[in-house]
Amino acid sequence: MSFTPYRDVLPSGLRVVTVETPHLHTALLAVYIRTGSRHETVENNGVSHFLEHLFFRGSEGWPDTVKMNAAVEEVGGNLNGATTRDHGYYYTPLHPAHLRVGLDVIGDMLTRPRLTDMEVERQIILEEMLDEVDEKGRDIDLDNLSKRLLFPGHPLSLKIAGTPESVKALTHAQVLEHFARHYVAGNLVVSAAGSVKHSEVLELAERAFAHLPKGSATTESAPPLLGPGPHFHFVTHDESQTEFKLTFRAVPEQHEDFPALQILRRLLDDGLSSRLPFEIVEKRGLAYSVQAGLDTYHDLSLFEIEAASAPEKASLVVAEALRVLAELCDKDASEEELNRAKRRHRMLLEFSQDSPGELAGWFGGVELFRPPETFGHRADQVDRQTAARVREVARRYFTRENLLVVAVGQRKGLKALEKVVADAEGLPSSAAAVSAARG
Repeated sequence: MSFTPYRDVLPSGLRVVTVETPHLHTALLAVYIRTGSRHETVENNGVSHFLEHLFFRGSEGWPDTVKMNAAVEEVGGNLNGATTRDHGYYYTPLHPAHLRVGLDVIGDMLTRPRLTDMEVERQIILEEMLDEVDEKGRDIDLDNLSKRLLFPGHPLSLKIAGTPESVKALTHAQVLEHFARHYVAGNLVVSAAGSVKHSEVLELAERAFAHLPKGSATTESAPPLLGPGPHFHFVTHDESQTEFKLTFRAVPEQHEDFPALQILRRLLDDGLSSRLPFEIVEKRGLAYSVQAGLDTYHDLSLFEIEAASAPEKASLVVAEALRVLAELCDKDASEEELNRAKRRHRMLLEFSQDSPGELAGWFGGVELFRPPETFGHRADQVDRQTAARVREVARRYFTRENLLVVAVGQRKGLKALEKVVADAEGLPSSAAAVSAARG
């Protein structure tokens, strides 16, 4: 894990990140843009995602979208795009001998888009959004609900796709304004990984993005802290299972506490032998599955636990999850368990070197916000964590005051679930620990 990517800045300000891995037989081209729903307002919410859709309607050089896609597909590619809360990205796998085709097409898409067929895309997006609501139009998406409660009045609370009202009201002028403001050289990173050559990537990127205007990187306002919890929110939905998410606000990846948070994530959910799946699924049969993860942003992270169960078992699942968290706060993990988490972390980072997509995302995507560290540096940071340090970090973030629980399902078992969250039995209580989440 010792290789270092090439990082170049073109005269326009466009950053180009090249990761040469000649032992592979594939390549991945990706372009990252620092714009998402976090950079929107209530009035234009969904415009980043709308713009993503419109890019695939063709460009000045590729007005025929069938020919545009066919050109990339003929060299082993498949054009894709995604919008998140804090950034967007466009990518395609490619045969390494045909990198030019991919860069020419994506470069033209993002610098000279036609931005046509807006009404057709509006209908597609409105259909897409139906997955997040019930028959009454109420939001039942756990991620949307938790973000809205965690960040009231802040752009991080906005839905990625927008609301039906905001999407229906979006105008062509708003789309053009958002495009002109954010799709500028200082706000993009072009990344190529796999069996590619640095000099070729640099030359092709400069050519493909020659029409990109200069401009500086987008910035964001920090979200305020939520008042002390526990916080609980429930949405009634007539489904056979109750879904729920437990969230604790924590610190960003570059913070000294983050390596310990990564170990905690692995202790909780990293195969059937880890704590949450074993205690909740294998041992007690309370749920079919349970997941723990870290949702990261450049200025904070969210430690999340998700599961679904029969409505009458929901309180038991949450109570067990809180008990497992409390145990991590009160007692050091065994040396065997800690070493297993460290080994798994390092091995999976090593596996990433065989994936051009992982490499492009690690070095190119992170470059949008800060200089990325190497895989080896990240693994070494995790290896340095002691059991006592991991327990200390658990106590800092897994507190009653820092707990938010969102649930969607039948009202059966609701009172028991409310009580479990309100009690948050076993979790430490410390306002000072919550303030540490400021980073």
